[in-house]
Amino acid sequence: MTNKAARKPVRKVNVAVVGLGFMGVTHIKAYQQLKAAKVVAVCDSVRLPVNGVLAGVMGNISGSGDLDLGRAVRVYRALDEVLADPEVDLVDLCVPTPLHLEQSIAALKAGKHVLCEKPLAISSSRARKIVQAAQAAPGFFMPAMCMRFWPGWSCLKQVVEDEPYGKVQAARFRRMSPMPAWGLGTYASGNASGGALFDLHIHDTDFVQFLFGRPANVFSTGVTRAGDSVDHVVTQYIYPGGPAVYAEGSWLLTGNFSMSYTVQCERATLDYDMARGAEALVVTEQGKGRRVVKPAGSDGYGEEIRYMIEAIQSGKAPKIVTAQDGLSAVEICEAEAKSVKTGRVVTVGGR
Repeated sequence: MTNKAARKPVRKVNVAVVGLGFMGVTHIKAYQQLKAAKVVAVCDSVRLPVNGVLAGVMGNISGSGDLDLGRAVRVYRALDEVLADPEVDLVDLCVPTPLHLEQSIAALKAGKHVLCEKPLAISSSRARKIVQAAQAAPGFFMPAMCMRFWPGWSCLKQVVEDEPYGKVQAARFRRMSPMPAWGLGTYASGNASGGALFDLHIHDTDFVQFLFGRPANVFSTGVTRAGDSVDHVVTQYIYPGGPAVYAEGSWLLTGNFSMSYTVQCERATLDYDMARGAEALVVTEQGKGRRVVKPAGSDGYGEEIRYMIEAIQSGKAPKIVTAQDGLSAVEICEAEAKSVKTGRVVTVGGR
């Protein structure tokens, strides 16, 4: 939390990654690019490296391939073993969502720093317990809301605040994917994962609040599958007197994962589409025409992990995204789910 007293800085951060699916492997690859961090341990109840090598894991961004962890990395099957390891500074939780509450609280109580994948939970009551534990713990806690750090996206924060192209008048965000093929056992049981609304679309819900603050109300329509989870959603975020903002998220896509946005300012349009590759971000400004912008950085995973490592090294708690932000995103998604089910505009509660 931002009001937490600064901790004593450390030179190199020793990391344990818990959960060795697609996201765990993605995080490990990011740590391997940082001189300030070292993966000293990994943990998974089923999937473990053999002779320091973890076989390839499929995913919608990073692809697949074998990962060499090195023979020195310690291998655990249970979180308790990780928490008993005195060399571990940071516990990176890449486990299924239902495990976030128990494992986050246990790691925080053990005095570790914690990076936890999104969503914190699929109910605000469970997410709130994580926030309370983070407030009471000596370590830092950060939810992994990677779009706040994603090259080509993070720059929009300054566009909104500094208004280089005038005020933002409208914004549209879109994130489309097939149901994750690398974890059908988890994701197909929508009630456990929260469906596309909580697992995928929450990225854009959080990014919307990052740019514009919490909306007053939401109006959502969608497609419900796997129990009562929402696997396709279109939401209008209502800001009285503010911009027109909406987002679409889906697990119904037949094809490859895609994400995009269009932001309409008074004097320019900013358009991002990952399908354009190196020319993903295009700015068209009045009187100046179209130009391609090439943001610095690799991806949001690497940038968020770099930020967390720097926070730990400096002894200053993360500010770009906090446990409270993770809770707020869940609260907004709850309102979206209720709107889909009722067909009504829903007030965003929780505060």
